[in-house]
Amino acid sequence: MKVEIGKIVNTHGIKGEIKVKSNSDFTETRFQPGEVVIIERKNKEPLEFTIASYRMHKGLHMLTFEGIHNINDIEYLKGETIMQERDHEEIELGEHEYYYSDIIGCTVFDDDETPIGRVTEIFETGANDVWVVKGDKEYLIPYIADVVKEIDVEGRRIQITPMEGLLD
Repeated sequence: MKVEIGKIVNTHGIKGEIKVKSNSDFTETRFQPGEVVIIERKNKEPLEFTIASYRMHKGLHMLTFEGIHNINDIEYLKGETIMQERDHEEIELGEHEYYYSDIIGCTVFDDDETPIGRVTEIFETGANDVWVVKGDKEYLIPYIADVVKEIDVEGRRIQITPMEGLLD
């Protein structure tokens, strides 16, 4: 099963480096040199690349691919989606750790069982992840123990106790 791990937002320099906005978990593992990624292209065959180098720069993931040494060889992929085969054995989940794909799409409920909305996106902030939940409005829910009380991946539901002002 393939999972989306990011989007190519731009190139960087002239030697074929790309800027990737991640929408994935475990980026330290997924973007390691030697990892294979699949670029999904609109109405075209997907392409497979092996990561040659990885670094962080201004909040973006900077990658080069094996065999790509020039901006002209990669520029046409701007805006395309990067996928990866999801391999459960490689990434050990700790307690209270989930794949982004397990959380995105879940419905979030408050203590009164009132549905607030669905998780549409996840941001890494450094301290903790923040979930974007779209309902009547868009809410930003921090993934911290004080707020998130229960996650039922199978049932696609999340129970939260909102902090004061969180849903205003």
